[in-house]
Amino acid sequence: MGSKSTIEWTDATWNIAVGCTKVDADCKNCYMYRDSYNGTRYEPATVRRTTSVFNMPLKLKEPSRIFTSSLTDFFHPAIDAYRHEAWDIIRRRPQHTFQILTKRPERISEHLPSYWDEIRERVWLGTSIGHQGALHRFTDLVLPICPGIKFLSLEPLHGPIDLALNGEADYGHRLGALLDWVIIGGESGHIQGKYAARPCKPEWIEDLIRQAHEYGIPVFVKQLGSVLAREMRLKDPHGRNMSEWPEELRIREFPA
Repeated sequence: MGSKSTIEWTDATWNIAVGCTKVDADCKNCYMYRDSYNGTRYEPATVRRTTSVFNMPLKLKEPSRIFTSSLTDFFHPAIDAYRHEAWDIIRRRPQHTFQILTKRPERISEHLPSYWDEIRERVWLGTSIGHQGALHRFTDLVLPICPGIKFLSLEPLHGPIDLALNGEADYGHRLGALLDWVIIGGESGHIQGKYAARPCKPEWIEDLIRQAHEYGIPVFVKQLGSVLAREMRLKDPHGRNMSEWPEELRIREFPA
């Protein structure tokens, strides 16, 4: 949870807390739960404030994209008491871009700081969606607020997703006007057992790339997922090495 990250679409990770509670089927195999070592490392369902890394951005001088709270949800109710301290740190570090990914976008508008207009251009707000049934979160994200960048993380992708809501093209093009970035990724994890990764199909990824580009949205394919990596006999067990992918999937674009 330090200043460097192995996540391909960011430069650093910053966790103001550890722990979260699950929202829906997308959370089933949450890596934070999986990596908690059955509660011996930390209790995954209990949200607790971090100590040694809470002020990390204040120590990071080089301008960076910072994934904010990869081991919790920035807008979780348990963080309400000290979220204002995190907003203050964001305000004091204008050289950085903060990427906030939440499964609770309906809580965003009520928990923005009074100085939101001052920082909005360097705070990217996104929500994660893994299947069609969770697409309503995008509406919760885009309607009440206007950050500099709004994005979707379609990961862990465990079902096909129609961004145009079942072929309603007008909605799709409005979506393109509202959305700035799409991240796509299959589920990583074990092949068997409690946290067995769910399959991701290449045609789902291809279709999402096509949809996003049709609506003028940049796409970043992060990984193919553990199941697809095994089926394709890739060397990287989670399918993160882009050089092993079919040419049509090798797309890693950023917002303009």
